Amino acid sequence: MAVLKVKFTKTKRDKLAQILWILNWVSVVSGIILFSLGLFLKIEIKKRNEVMAKGDINSVPNMLISVGVIACIINFLGGKICYDCSDANKFSRWKLVMLPYIVCTFCFTFCILVGALMCYTMRNELEESLYLGLRDAMKFYKDTDIPGRCFLKKTVDMLQIGFQCCGNNGFRDWFEIQWVSPRYLNMASKEVLDRLKSNVDGKFLVDGVPFSCCNPSSPRPCIQYQLTNNSAHYNYDFLTEELNIWVKGCREALLDYYTAIMRSIGITALLIWLFELSVLIGVRYLQTAMKNVLLLGDLEGESDGWLLENSFVETAKYNISIIKNLGKANQISTVSGMNDPNIDVQSTNCGKTNVTTKSIPAAS
Repeated sequence: MAVLKVKFTKTKRDKLAQILWILNWVSVVSGIILFSLGLFLKIEIKKRNEVMAKGDINSVPNMLISVGVIACIINFLGGKICYDCSDANKFSRWKLVMLPYIVCTFCFTFCILVGALMCYTMRNELEESLYLGLRDAMKFYKDTDIPGRCFLKKTVDMLQIGFQCCGNNGFRDWFEIQWVSPRYLNMASKEVLDRLKSNVDGKFLVDGVPFSCCNPSSPRPCIQYQLTNNSAHYNYDFLTEELNIWVKGCREALLDYYTAIMRSIGITALLIWLFELSVLIGVRYLQTAMKNVLLLGDLEGESDGWLLENSFVETAKYNISIIKNLGKANQISTVSGMNDPNIDVQSTNCGKTNVTTKSIPAAS
């Protein structure tokens, strides 16, 4: 029994073909939107790839870009097919193409759904990438004289100023690394030497942060050093001075920024997926209705259209049987009576059936 069978008159078939022609052109625009969103996300990630570890974070924008390009091609072809389907004579040349086209379009719409869901599952990979990337960027913050790393100080400073954040998880991360370049340390100072000797790794560690962590909205001049020493500053309590420096870590700030972008992209992709699915259903109805009207032979009469010719269970069983038989095409049948031609090859008699063997003359 056909699934969701609908009866179409000639007028309804023509209107459906015209509507689908318009919707396919709208779908081309949706493909351009998907491509643009993927390109935008890729550029946004590339802007801050210096503070991101290498990983699979580009899989989502690459997926959206690919799906967007495919959408433009498939929907352009779909528009041409639907336009010709308003004429039964023109439909005959697309008759064999329609079903493969619908199958390919179904796979393509599924890819859109996958791309939309990937926008919501990318957070964990992005968080790990940001954690490792920011850790390394802060580690090399002081290396302003080393080629390949000299740009990291500016990158981190602009990041902390722009996103109003400090450190990886928070401002205390700067206490655990040497972020002051050795060229700016006075090695003749006893205080500097004592700090270097007090650390096992010989690093100059201070309870201070770079200037880019300072909050310009602070009512007092920014306190960068001895942040946890209340006695070092007048009328100061580091537990209550939240306005002095940025409290939020840069990993959290960047993660919130990219999550908001991906959430918006994911919602847009889901809406496009629903739209493409509705267009695909319409194309399927048009294909079956036009196919049946040709079988009936009355081009002006009514015809049935459906999503599936048989029930879901029967269709699934039929497709599974096709898949199972795919691997049997090249196998040699072992049915009784069908022997392997290379086994038990019987000799043929050339000429006489009874041939006497000449005796070998005995030695004299």
